Amino acid sequence: MTEPEAKRPSKIPGANPKGSALPGVLIRPVKPADIIGVIAIDTEATGIEKTDYWHELFGHYGSKRQQRFFLVAEVGGVIYGFIIGEVRDWEFGAPSCGWIFGMGVSSTKRLHGIGSALLGALFECFNRAGVEKVRTIAGRNNSLMLSFFRSQGMMAAPVIPLECDLP
Repeated sequence: MTEPEAKRPSKIPGANPKGSALPGVLIRPVKPADIIGVIAIDTEATGIEKTDYWHELFGHYGSKRQQRFFLVAEVGGVIYGFIIGEVRDWEFGAPSCGWIFGMGVSSTKRLHGIGSALLGALFECFNRAGVEKVRTIAGRNNSLMLSFFRSQGMMAAPVIPLECDLP
């Protein structure tokens, strides 16, 4: 067994941060104790601490499910990144596809391959779930996320997000 295979978590076969410049990165399913680290990463990125939101999200995505995935990147017991996605089936007539709706990497560890490792692990989860397409939404002014997703091969989708203000 090679060293990278030895670091793979048993619950996510193939989840391996190949190419990561940061040694010892482990991509694995989230645990209750990890939520503190996830909240810290999100708060750093958004400037808003959403403790209740993240605890609720853990309840919905944190337990073992076949179509919902909440993964973290851990190095030496510290959480440096997370990604959340799920398989959505046949919404608005579209074939089943994977959706990424939450991702974050600590600013102290960006450009170390953690985001790519998280995305790769989530893609493997989606592959095992039988989907062939992955989508996400990013704010058009969020150049950090847009640049990251584009660097990973993602491009504009053939769907148009719509919105309105509630009265």
